Amino acid sequence: MSQPTPRSCENVPGRTARTGAGGPPARTRRPGEASPGRPPELLRLAGGISLHRRSVAHAAALNAAVRANLEHLRPWLEWAAAAPSPAQTEELARAGSAAWDAGTDFLYLVGLDARPGSVIGSFGLHGRIGPGALEIGYWVSAEHVGRGIATTAAEALTAAALALPGIGRVEIHCDQANGASAAVPRKLGYRLDRTAYAAVRAPGETGRQQIWVKER
Repeated sequence: MSQPTPRSCENVPGRTARTGAGGPPARTRRPGEASPGRPPELLRLAGGISLHRRSVAHAAALNAAVRANLEHLRPWLEWAAAAPSPAQTEELARAGSAAWDAGTDFLYLVGLDARPGSVIGSFGLHGRIGPGALEIGYWVSAEHVGRGIATTAAEALTAAALALPGIGRVEIHCDQANGASAAVPRKLGYRLDRTAYAAVRAPGETGRQQIWVKER
């Protein structure tokens, strides 16, 4: 899975965003600056799944999903080293909701349409990689890997991100040893821009982080 939390890696200035071939330059965001636009709060996807804006109402289901998948997540995600308490998950949900309202990060949960309220993974658009860009982070529960869910959801979020004013680039970051995560941007036509050194913070990491890029 890709990294849903900030990682230590080389800081590469963002490129100038474009509106399209021959179009005028679009205004780019400074790191941490609020986006003037917002992505959809609900994205219905193929295969009977949907991306929902994460809220405090989802905290209990999210906490249960994380706790059930700690062994699955632990090799790649440092925060999976210990099980979060329900209160911690609720606090993070409140912070995520505030970040959405502020226009700095847009956090989603993926669920099955046939099971309203279910949580089978988490996705996000993060404004932490420089001007004019958003990073997609994601994980999918062990029970549902190998079904194309990450690819389907990341494709929808790529399109949603690039439709926002001032956003001309989307990135996906993952450790080079995490082949399953790297397969997602590869399938979606991202290019491998570089491999950067990163601090090793989870057991499966090599300290070599792939930076996959897709531009408008």
